[in-house]
Amino acid sequence: MSIFDFDPNTASLRDAGLYGLPFSAEESDIIIIPVNWELTVSYRAGTFGGPEAVKEASMQMDLYHHDYPQLWKKGIFLDEFPDHFKVIHAGLRKDAITIIEDIESGKLDPNKTKYKKMYEGIRKANEDLMYWLRNRIAHWRLEGKTVGLLGGDHSIPLAYHAYMSDKQPYGILHIDAHLDLRNAYEGFQYSHASIFFNALKFNTITKLVSVGIRDYCEEEVQYVQSNAGRIEVFYDRDLRTQLFEGKSWRQLSDLIVAQLPDRMYVSVDIDGLDPKLCPNTGTPVPGGLDFEELMYLFNRLKASGKEIVGFDLCEVAPGNDQWDGNVGARVLYQLCGLAAG
Repeated sequence: MSIFDFDPNTASLRDAGLYGLPFSAEESDIIIIPVNWELTVSYRAGTFGGPEAVKEASMQMDLYHHDYPQLWKKGIFLDEFPDHFKVIHAGLRKDAITIIEDIESGKLDPNKTKYKKMYEGIRKANEDLMYWLRNRIAHWRLEGKTVGLLGGDHSIPLAYHAYMSDKQPYGILHIDAHLDLRNAYEGFQYSHASIFFNALKFNTITKLVSVGIRDYCEEEVQYVQSNAGRIEVFYDRDLRTQLFEGKSWRQLSDLIVAQLPDRMYVSVDIDGLDPKLCPNTGTPVPGGLDFEELMYLFNRLKASGKEIVGFDLCEVAPGNDQWDGNVGARVLYQLCGLAAG
């Protein structure tokens, strides 16, 4: 369909694409790769269905966006996630649940053959997924597209950082309730809780700036302290204290942006927001950013003129009222505007 034949003021058609847009991949500047994957989720499952929840909620969004009123004209296309990975996931998720439950009950012996086989199968599946996803990102980037990922759990962006590992140096703005700096959490090398422990092995990442953090372990704090200068954490408690004592969110946002290099990747775990906005996410934590605080931070980042080299939105989980998908769809649209608007 030509851009001249599409009316952004009408209701979305049932068979339309993300945000009700009718454009093909070739006609779209922005490609969103959905990744239905949550093998190592350790508390509440559901993020496997995140891409569908965001897609469904996006159909109800008005396209005249406050910050990017013409963004829809660039085209936003939702790619496809291979069915064979969904089949692999269904089988191995059962193994992961067995491991997690046996850890919690104190029965797991990592030296037993059955557990070694389970861990190895899960490790290999994660590496196979990363190989496919890295190549998929490369394909669309070679086509000149702006590429974002839509999870799924927060382990999936490792493929993007692997793709960027031979490119120019860049930094990461990380929105999350958790530091995600654990080493092989629960024995899973590619745990959702280990994404930045793994990503920081790539020397092209010069800075990690984490915002909204409010749930972490001693191991992670020690890792941050041993990587002072490369990792900067804006803990939620500290941000709130400064707000309560008179600093403005603009001052704090500009302080955050000032820590970022000129080339930036943006990684958003939806649980970085107040859980009233994402009650069904896997590991909700009291506190966090309000929606407009995140939007304002993104706008200050946009105003800085820094280049956005990629982005992801993870940990959105569907609920009965579609609220999480609704919020997720709006965060994703702002990310698209930040990167390509």
